[in-house]
Amino acid sequence: MDEEPPFAEDGAWVVARPGPVGADDGPGPLVPERRARPAPGAGEILVEVEACGVCRTDLHLAEGDLPPRLPRCTPGHEVVGRVTALGAGVADFAVGDRAGVAWLAGVCGRCRYCRGGRENLCPASTYTGWDRHGGYAGFVTADARFAYRLPEGPPAEELAPLLCAGIIGYRALERAELPDGGLLGIYGFGASAHLTAQLATARGARLAVFTRGAAARDLARELGAGFVGNSYDPPPEPLDAAILFAPAGELVPVALAALDRGGTLAVAGIHLTDVPVLNYRQHLFQERTLRSVTANTRADGRAFLAEAARVRPVVRVNRYPMRRADAALADLAADRVTGVAVLVA
Repeated sequence: MDEEPPFAEDGAWVVARPGPVGADDGPGPLVPERRARPAPGAGEILVEVEACGVCRTDLHLAEGDLPPRLPRCTPGHEVVGRVTALGAGVADFAVGDRAGVAWLAGVCGRCRYCRGGRENLCPASTYTGWDRHGGYAGFVTADARFAYRLPEGPPAEELAPLLCAGIIGYRALERAELPDGGLLGIYGFGASAHLTAQLATARGARLAVFTRGAAARDLARELGAGFVGNSYDPPPEPLDAAILFAPAGELVPVALAALDRGGTLAVAGIHLTDVPVLNYRQHLFQERTLRSVTANTRADGRAFLAEAARVRPVVRVNRYPMRRADAALADLAADRVTGVAVLVA
């Protein structure tokens, strides 16, 4: 860009027209624009953004894998900032508090899923950076009931990835039902995977990581993986459980075939390319389980943040100024990010 877009107070990135990120034939889907500072409604907080993680879900939104729900939507759902204003009825936050705004933005609270503790399956659920504007901006509003109180000590860019990459990895690990001391296979080793790996090892798990990127393989070894290979390599022994973080459906049969009897494969992404035909005996027989992971509950978020405060995972941060959000997303699309990309104000 010839001129830097304004992000001091009134700037925001928006998905103007979904399409390929990083294409050379004109402006990409993410463009900057000015807009009035949002005002918090009843029950909402206004947060001045300090940092916002760049998630693969943002890439899916920008490129159209997720159909737009909000015209000219601002992506970003790993937001760390300061509360600058309160809507009517907010009692859990005060101006000046550090707050986190995450993916789950709202649920109905009345359906059988909400009443049964499975609010992540609420048909009326809404999401930050998809149904309402997210954190690729100077300010963002959030329902105070779905925001998280954050500690003062850690840098904002290290806390931001915990709010989606960390939380969804936590839920995926829970859904994988890894036995104590078991061997966990991780397919893909990006933002969520490198945090989940540390959570798993802190719980006593052994790790086998399968990923195509040389830098990601190096990071996996650095974080304690006992085996590191390419995506299609066989494991050193049958896996007790596995998590698929890569949005590649062709890896589903690969991971299922690598499971031991009774093992579970949890698919962590919101978007997955088509899964090839499965062979019952090779992929599912002997009580192997294939399950998806859909968003998270607020209980997941609170439990993960408490566990992360004890474990203190190393967050491999690639910093980008907010004015370079388009470049950060392009780097993510081209697999040039090892660890996590984070926009900083």
